[in-house]
Amino acid sequence: MQSYQALALFSGGLDSILAARTVAAQGLSVLGLHFVSPFFGKPHKIPHWQDVYGLDIIAVDVSEAYLAMLEAGPAHGLGKVLNPCIDCKILMLRRAKAMLADYGASFLVSGEVVGQRPMSQRLDALNIISRDAAVRDILLRPLCAKKLPPIAAETSGLVDRDKLHAMGGRGRREQLALAAAFGITEIPTPAGGCLLTEKESARRYAPLFARLPRRTVADFALANLGRQYWSGARWLAIGRNESDNKRLRALAQEGDLIFAARDFPGPVCLARRHEGADWDAAAVADAAAFAASFHPKAVAAGGEVVMTVTGVAASPLCVRPERRTPLDWRETTWDEAREDKRERFKTCGAGKKA
Repeated sequence: MQSYQALALFSGGLDSILAARTVAAQGLSVLGLHFVSPFFGKPHKIPHWQDVYGLDIIAVDVSEAYLAMLEAGPAHGLGKVLNPCIDCKILMLRRAKAMLADYGASFLVSGEVVGQRPMSQRLDALNIISRDAAVRDILLRPLCAKKLPPIAAETSGLVDRDKLHAMGGRGRREQLALAAAFGITEIPTPAGGCLLTEKESARRYAPLFARLPRRTVADFALANLGRQYWSGARWLAIGRNESDNKRLRALAQEGDLIFAARDFPGPVCLARRHEGADWDAAAVADAAAFAASFHPKAVAAGGEVVMTVTGVAASPLCVRPERRTPLDWRETTWDEAREDKRERFKTCGAGKKA
């Protein structure tokens, strides 16, 4: 395994790129760690990033640990949506710290800038993150290092503090100037990239916390796909296009039901069966009729449609396409998701002062 002097948290955003490049510019070897979960991460972009930004990067899957953190309730609370930004950074830094010995590295690098993000990059939040991740003396934040106390890598002379930066606030002017100095022409957009910060995604995730007795990483991967409908604890995911259809079939687990019209092209509909959701014959027929209503040609033909249902002995079923069925399948609204969030995470966020 190749050795490196530093491990850098690498999201693919501009700040993470500049932080890693600032350290690498001092002649130090840096390995980027691109963390992946159902909520963030684009590992398919790693070859491109390596080529464009001149860095070594690997993917690090933290899905199970991340879900465990959410299930336990983030100690430092949530942001405006479902984002546990402080606990997220603590989790990543703990994992990165545990990897130092694997690569012979002595310190960590992060692209945080004091004051840039209201929840996780206030000075007090940065101190909490460093403390709770137990990385106070090994975490270098190159873009704002001159606003913070030096770490061991600086006082030892391994890192030249004079070549670090004193950025602060929410503007990007200094970052863009530094990118130009490095010859970086492909500038990522300033969007965060975490689905937990988006209301649309929260509408998909909140019902899992509210209606399922247990959740898995695979459940959240499924929640990212297609249209999402609920009737009590019964859950349907319906593909929007052929790509969704392929991914839904790939995500199907033992016990899932897959609905498809036998004689008409259209979306795949997947029902995930969980404890507490009654999928008796009437519910299966109801879902089949609802799924059939998303097949335009079947609806236009009129009359009954033959629906195959993988996972039940009664397949195929003859049903009439119906968008409004007795089970009243509905998409979750943001207002409903917000209430689910308040109820599920109402005891989170006690936090501690740094």
